[in-house]
Amino acid sequence: MYLGKVLSSLAGLVALGTCSPSNLYLRAENQTAKFSYDANHFYVDGEEFIMFGGQMDPQRIPREYWGQRLQMAKSMGLNTIFSYIYWNMLEPSEGTWDFEGVNDIAAWYQAIEDAGLYAVLRPGSYICGERDWGGLPSWLGQISNMTIRDNNPQFLDYSENYLKKLEEEIRPSLANNGGPILMVQVENEYGSWGSDHSYTGALADIFRDTYDAILYTNDGGQERMLKGGHIPGILAEIDGDAYVGFPARNKFTPESCHGPLLNGEWYITWFDPWNPAVPHTTSDGDPELIAKTVKDMEWMVDGGNSFNIYMFHGGTNFGFGNGAINITRFQPFSTSYDYGAPLDETGRPSEVYLALRESLTKYNPSIPEIPDLPPLASVADFELTPVAGLFDHKPRATSADSPITMDALGQAYGFTLYEHKVKADASGTISPGDFPRDRVIVYVNDVRQGVIDRTYTWPATVDVTLKAGDKLGLFVENLGRVDYGPGLDDPEKGIVGDVTVGGEALKGWKMFTFPLEAPPQNTKKSHVSVDSNDGPPVFYKGSFETNLSGLAADTLLELPGGIKGQVWVNGQNLGRYWTIGPQQQLYLPGCFLKQDGPNEVVVLELEPRVEDRVARGLSVRTWGNNEDPDCGNCIPE
Repeated sequence: MYLGKVLSSLAGLVALGTCSPSNLYLRAENQTAKFSYDANHFYVDGEEFIMFGGQMDPQRIPREYWGQRLQMAKSMGLNTIFSYIYWNMLEPSEGTWDFEGVNDIAAWYQAIEDAGLYAVLRPGSYICGERDWGGLPSWLGQISNMTIRDNNPQFLDYSENYLKKLEEEIRPSLANNGGPILMVQVENEYGSWGSDHSYTGALADIFRDTYDAILYTNDGGQERMLKGGHIPGILAEIDGDAYVGFPARNKFTPESCHGPLLNGEWYITWFDPWNPAVPHTTSDGDPELIAKTVKDMEWMVDGGNSFNIYMFHGGTNFGFGNGAINITRFQPFSTSYDYGAPLDETGRPSEVYLALRESLTKYNPSIPEIPDLPPLASVADFELTPVAGLFDHKPRATSADSPITMDALGQAYGFTLYEHKVKADASGTISPGDFPRDRVIVYVNDVRQGVIDRTYTWPATVDVTLKAGDKLGLFVENLGRVDYGPGLDDPEKGIVGDVTVGGEALKGWKMFTFPLEAPPQNTKKSHVSVDSNDGPPVFYKGSFETNLSGLAADTLLELPGGIKGQVWVNGQNLGRYWTIGPQQQLYLPGCFLKQDGPNEVVVLELEPRVEDRVARGLSVRTWGNNEDPDCGNCIPE
């Protein structure tokens, strides 16, 4: 259905050429009487408008807290909310759509309108955003002849289907229909990936046909990125260093892309990867950095330019939602997407929030007061009891001569266990396919031998001595698909290729999938002993009670003695924990808790120890790093 549009878009690129600022202004005016732009300014209802923007993504925030987070944006002085939308959450399997809960995107934009704020939509289809595969659904990688972010009929068809489905949901929220969405972004930082204008032109045609809105692109403020990512006739904007990017925009894009300047991702801090040597990123406690942040914002605004703080409020990578960057090495992002943002992960203001608010009152003296917020709650120590071994709850096996990837098994996230019954004696170094994807725990007869971890430049090597009749197990964890850098076009998880021991391929495998959308339900009366520090993963259970609710019940769940694993509270998957840090607690929103009975906590510990376990809730967050007990003979850098 798309080949004709691909061809027509190529002709359109030639025909568009460039246009004068006056024509550009008229085109914008014709799109909407409410929102428009000319060569230098945005306008709302004919009045000059500067976007005091902040990024918040609804799918990282409990829906019950959307209103509070938006009010906190307004109380800092922001007027526009920028949001990525995650396709992989809206269409978790091909043709199955979910617009409920945090995926109710129409309700998100209604909440923005109710708060008296404007919005900018960033739907992708690829969004990066430190999300698994940049927000693309994992099943897309199993489509025959699929290449992503490319002038590829399959990718364009699936993208078009998603973008149209999303538009049907949010159509009333577009500015032309009286809603808060002022602009819609086409793709995301494409110039950092490529320069195929036949692809971006074809994608732009989809957006023009689908969204009755002003369109824009956003790219890093460097020559290569701006030249590769702009789309003739569509407003080009930059992210990063505005001192560099603002003059570069007009220098490296055609006049038809010019208009008011917007720093579409103004980074005042940065994300946290799981890493024993990387501390938490924050400007709290750094008055010089905070002062520079305020100075940079005022420089942009005093020049009549707009900004979007990335992130104003990061939220949380609940479940298995995080992605991974792969520049110098593979680095998965932590569960907390706190980002050192002005509004922290729990929705409370940071030091930089207060400093920016004070500055923004110069431009808008009527900023509302900051709402009263309860402190975080504490929860006394409660016991965690081992109740079941993960390998005791194996699903039906899939058998094959060679390992089958997680994706080909129909699994998007979680863990896959590969088992091989040894037919002849073998010894040597284990090689789990072409390279580890991503963290592989090696067992012989269910006794842990070591961990091969892709997060290190040179992962630890694990040597085994196998006898005929032994059971070799490789427990593979998807730590997050690459969302930026090499590997974005190679998303498959599990084991890719043959497993070798001492260079010899092993044939004959059973594969067990553990997507763990929820923990096993038949462990209420069971119990398992942890008799060794080298056994398979174990589920623990505990509970606590509270008479608090909502924000007043928010707490930070700490799991002393834990190495690595996953946590559910009342069935809600809070995400991963990992002793290496810098994250040392999991955010537990009070809206997930009950006040009329016990709150059930289920912990999957990947590396259980003999010691007794407890959990607790903290009212003050701590960040820190610990040595990785599984690094072994790895080379960290």
